[in-house]
Amino acid sequence: MRRGTTVSDRTNAARRRATLWPSPAASARGLCLALAACTVAPSHAAELAAEPAPPAQSPTTDHESTSTQVEAAAAPAAGPAAGAVGVVLAEAAPSPFSPSPVPRGANDDGVFPLIKPEQRRIRFRDPAQLPDVNVPPTPPPPTVEKPRDPAAERLISLDEAIRLALANSEVVRVLAGSVAVSSGRTIYDPAIANTAIDQQRAQFDPALSVDNTFTQVEPPAAFFDPADPGRAVFGGVQTQNHNASINLSQKNLMGGTSALGVFNDASRFSPGVFPLNPQNRYSTGLSYTQPLLRGAGVLANRVPVVLARIDTERSFFQFRDSVQELVRGVIEAYWALVFARTDLWAREMQVRQAQAAFERADARQRLGLADVSEVAQTRLALAQFRATVINARSNVLAREAALANILGLPPTEPTALVPTTPPTTERIQFDWNEIVQIAQERRPDLIELKLVLEADQQRLLLARNQMQPNLDLVGLYRWNGLEGQMPNLDRTGTGGNEATDWTLGVNFSVPLLLRQERAAVRSAEMLIARDRAALEQGVHAARHLLGLSYRNLDQFFAQTEAYREAREAARLNLERQFTVYLVGQDVIFLNVLQAISDWGNSVSLQAQALSQYNIELANMERETGTILETHGVFMYEDRFCRLGPLWIDPQRCEFYPRDVRPGPNADRYVAGEEPAEESFDLDDYPKRPAGARALGIGPSEEPPAPPEALPPPEAVP
Repeated sequence: MRRGTTVSDRTNAARRRATLWPSPAASARGLCLALAACTVAPSHAAELAAEPAPPAQSPTTDHESTSTQVEAAAAPAAGPAAGAVGVVLAEAAPSPFSPSPVPRGANDDGVFPLIKPEQRRIRFRDPAQLPDVNVPPTPPPPTVEKPRDPAAERLISLDEAIRLALANSEVVRVLAGSVAVSSGRTIYDPAIANTAIDQQRAQFDPALSVDNTFTQVEPPAAFFDPADPGRAVFGGVQTQNHNASINLSQKNLMGGTSALGVFNDASRFSPGVFPLNPQNRYSTGLSYTQPLLRGAGVLANRVPVVLARIDTERSFFQFRDSVQELVRGVIEAYWALVFARTDLWAREMQVRQAQAAFERADARQRLGLADVSEVAQTRLALAQFRATVINARSNVLAREAALANILGLPPTEPTALVPTTPPTTERIQFDWNEIVQIAQERRPDLIELKLVLEADQQRLLLARNQMQPNLDLVGLYRWNGLEGQMPNLDRTGTGGNEATDWTLGVNFSVPLLLRQERAAVRSAEMLIARDRAALEQGVHAARHLLGLSYRNLDQFFAQTEAYREAREAARLNLERQFTVYLVGQDVIFLNVLQAISDWGNSVSLQAQALSQYNIELANMERETGTILETHGVFMYEDRFCRLGPLWIDPQRCEFYPRDVRPGPNADRYVAGEEPAEESFDLDDYPKRPAGARALGIGPSEEPPAPPEALPPPEAVP
C-alpha cells in the first residue's frame, strides 16, 4: 500500500535534490530571467530579479496551501556538468504567484507590443489609487456615556418625517430591524428601463446607407505574340471604377421590408479603344419583401416593443413597491422611537423609586432600625434598575439612529429627533372582503406577477409565429441606364425606360423537423403555467399576510386596553406598597421591588402595544398596496434635454424621462407641540404619601437625576 506523501516529505526531498547542485544560490533567478524559462510572466521579470531569495521554509501541516515554482540552475562552466540546465521543484516564496498590486500609472494595454503577453497573474490596484468619495469630517455619534446636549432637540412630526424621507429617496432605503439599508432601487430605474422601448422600436425606423468607393482592377492576361506565335506576351486592361450607391430601407409592423436604391458605376478603360470610354452605368430600384407565415403580422412583430413596455411597467411598480416600504419603514421607526423614549421614562421612574427605597433603608440602618440585609436588597435593586436605564438609553439612541438613517440624515446629527405626533388610540375597523379585493388589485408584487404573465403570453405568441415555415413574397423593379463617350468623342446614352428589370416570386424554407421551434413553444407554454401558479401563490400569500395583519390589529388594540388597566392597578399597588414600607410597617421589601418592576413593565408594555398597533395600521395599508394613496404620495416624472431625432443640429434637443421620484406627502397626522411620549400620561406615576414627605422620606417631586449623577451607595460594614 502506497504511503501518502506529506508536505514535510516533499520539503526534505527538495532539499536533498538541491544538494546535488554546485551553487543553489545562483540556480533559479539569473538563468531563469536570461533564458525566459521561468513560469512567471515576462512583465514581472524585473520584479523577480529585485526580490531577495526566499528564506528556508519550515515544514507546514497538511492542510496548509503550498505553491511550487520551476527553477533553472546551471553548473559553472568549468564543472563536469557545464552547460546543463537542471529543474528543481521546491516550495516557492508566495510573491511570484500571489496576486500583485499594479503600480501607480502602470498600463500594459498600450499599442505595442502587437502580440500581448498572457495574463498569468491576478493583478489589482491599490485601494488608494481608486477615486475618493467625499466624506466630510464629523464628530463621533452620541453614546450612552457621551450623549448629546439635552437642549439640542428637533421636534419632528410623522408627516414631516415621511416628507423628509421621500425628499432624500434618490436611493430608496428600507428598514431592516434597527437599521436602514438600501433596497437596491433608485429613482432612475424606471427611466432606464423606458429607454428599451425606443431601442426595440429602432428596428422599424428607416435605415440609410451610402457607399462611395474608388477601385482599380488590372488583372494580367497572356496573349499570342503576333511576331512569334510560339511565344506569349503579357498584357491586360486597366479598369478604374467609381462606385456610388444610396439605399433607403424600412421595416414595417407587418414584417415587410421596402427598399429604394440608387446605384452609379463610372468606369474608365485603358489601353485600347472601346465603344464607350469612359462609361457610366446607373440604376434605380424599388423592392419589397413581405413574410406570409413566419415573421408576418402586427402582433408578432410588435412583441419586442410590448415586452420592453412591460419591463418598464415592472420597473416602475418595483420602484413603487420600494417607496411603499420606505413609507412603512419611516412609520415603524417613528413609533419605535416613541416607544423607546416612553420605556426610558418608565425605567428612570423605577430608578427614582428604587433610590427612595435605598435612601430610606440607609437612613434606618444609621438609626439602628434596619439590618444589613435590607440595605443590601435595596442597593441591589437600585443597581439593577440603573443597568436597565442604560439599556433603555441605548435603545433610544439606536432607534433614533434608525430613524435618522431611513430619513437620509447623517449619524452625527447634532440635534436629537423628538417625535411629536401622538399615537392613534382609536379602534379602526376594516372590511375583510374589501381589503382582499383591494390587495389583489393594488399590491405591487401582485401587479408584477401579472405583468410577468402578460410577458409570457407575448413570448408564446412570438414562439408560435416562429414555428411556421419561411414563406416570403418578394418583388423588385429596377430602371437601368448607360451613358458614355464614344470614340468620336460624342456622348450617348439610354433613356430611363429602355432597360428595366423586375422580379416577382416567393421564397420558401423550413427546417424539416422544426425541433427548436417546437421546443420553444413548449417552453413558453410551461412558463405560462408556472407563472400563473406563482400568481395564485402570490394571492394566497397576500391573503395570509392580510389575515395576520387583521389579527394583529385586534390583538394589539386589546393589549393596549389591557395594559392600560394593568398600569393603573400596578400604580395603585406600588403606592400602597410604598406607603406601607415608608411608614415603617412590617413589609417585605421584595413586595416593593416586585411592585416597582410591575409598574415599570406595565407602562412599557402599554407603550409597546400602542406603538405596535400604530405600526400595524401602516402594515395593513402596506399589505393592501394603498399606503401611498392614504398618505397622498404621488409619483412625478423629471425630464431632461438630450439629443433628439434631428441630430444634425446639436443645438436642438428633446425632453426625455430622467427619473421618477415621489412627491411630498399630504398632512395626515396630528403634528403636536410636545414630545409624543407625553400622550402616555407621564404625570401619572406613583406618588409618595403625604406623611412620608413630611418626614423627609421618599422621592422628591423633581425629575430624577441621571444614573451617573446619583450618589453611590455607602459601603456596608
